[in-house]
Amino acid sequence: MEILDELLNSTGEWLKGRGEMSDIVISSRVRLARNLQQTPFPSRATLEDREMVLELLHKAQATQGSLSETIFLDMEKITALDRQFLMERHLVSQEHSVFVKKKGLIFNREETLSIMINEEDHLRIQAIRSGFTIFEVWDVINKVDDELSRMIPYAFMPDIGYLTSCPTNAGTGIRASCMLHLPALVMTKRINKVLELVAKLAFATRGLFGEGTQALGNFFQISNQVSLGVSETEIFNNLAGVIKQIREQELQARELLMTKYKMSLEDSVYRAVGLLTHARLMASTETLHHLSVLRLGVDLGIITGIKTELVNNLFIITQPAHLQKIKGKRLTEEERDYNRASILREKLKEGQ
Repeated sequence: MEILDELLNSTGEWLKGRGEMSDIVISSRVRLARNLQQTPFPSRATLEDREMVLELLHKAQATQGSLSETIFLDMEKITALDRQFLMERHLVSQEHSVFVKKKGLIFNREETLSIMINEEDHLRIQAIRSGFTIFEVWDVINKVDDELSRMIPYAFMPDIGYLTSCPTNAGTGIRASCMLHLPALVMTKRINKVLELVAKLAFATRGLFGEGTQALGNFFQISNQVSLGVSETEIFNNLAGVIKQIREQELQARELLMTKYKMSLEDSVYRAVGLLTHARLMASTETLHHLSVLRLGVDLGIITGIKTELVNNLFIITQPAHLQKIKGKRLTEEERDYNRASILREKLKEGQ
């Protein structure tokens, strides 16, 4: 599909490695859960109900100013590989990429805005940016939500707020999150204490690809767990406070590594560079680990001449669906490992 090929050859805005705290905060995201009035939620809806929602959103996409340059996809009409590709680029959830009956997606070419249609809720509106930009992201998504609400009657109760399939999303319907890169906390074995504190503060921790995924590559997605009974401002201010605390802990851990364990750290970084630039087979999990160490080396000035944006992009384009779309065919696991190693060598050589 032409539009997906365009994405394949570009770097999503959220991977640019810029913005406040971008040394540790990879991206900021706000997601809104919304449902239509007098329409069964997706888990209880008939195929006719879902089709109606799809058609309504397709019409909105064509008429609303904030969506004027977006693309509409019917998830049933694209291949399983393309759906996995969209998931790897964080435009859809795992669930939305697997169970696709009467589901759709609206997104822009910059990959800063996407709307999943008929996922767990009728609408999952998402905006994402590089660095700690949670308040800017909210401004963008709030505008989109306001426009859609004038055309689509949302399910809303004054004493509760927005009604959602999952009770934890009711109220504001907001899930605000930041993707953090925390290799030093992992290396110094401090990460568990930090995550225990995060949990006590009512924040959830997920992996690189969201709910149900592991924290591969030392990436941790931190998000609010409660949206009922708290305002938008409280959610964002609370998240900002937690992110700043975690970042401070990561910076302290990095300083410890540089002052007390510098030789060992440099050895780890250069070993990662050696494998990434010379290996002929590279598994996905191994790649994420070595890229994480390389990114730490770039952040700390141990490695020069390689841009953060390149390393960030390599985390994504070495994923299975990306590799297969680059080659234009299905690949076995060994073929993926071979092509992944080839791309790593090529891109890192170009980036030096």
